[in-house]
Amino acid sequence: MAIFALLAGFFVILCLDFTALAATTERVVVNRYSGLAIEGFDPVAYFTDSLASPGVPDFEASEAGAVWRFRNEGNRASFVAHPEVYGPQFGGYDPVDLGRGVTFAGNPRFWVVAGQRLYLFGHEENRDAFAADPARFLKDASARWPAIEQDLAQ
Repeated sequence: MAIFALLAGFFVILCLDFTALAATTERVVVNRYSGLAIEGFDPVAYFTDSLASPGVPDFEASEAGAVWRFRNEGNRASFVAHPEVYGPQFGGYDPVDLGRGVTFAGNPRFWVVAGQRLYLFGHEENRDAFAADPARFLKDASARWPAIEQDLAQ
């Protein structure tokens, strides 16, 4: 009977932990298993190399509750000095979907640098539409983002 009670208690604790994970929302898109922002891709490489390039564990930094990876120390230092410039806008959420009031995590392989800022997209179609007319989508996404970001923080 004591073993059953112990197992039942352990099960309840596990359920609470998984419920907390499922209910957690993020201001920055983070892989909930690895803790990596933008799936470990180097956010600075989009600017310097015009590539979606995976970072490496040797060059990491913590910012905005996430672990960011970089290809080299120079990229890491640039990001640490200016995360607001190099980090994906809207926390890595797709700006086309944000304009519709929906949070959809961007895929680091679908990206655009526009106006010296990085944007990630959940779908290639969204990336292509945004690239054709960024101002159109940024107007709606920027208007909705403060309220959405506030909800994500809770």
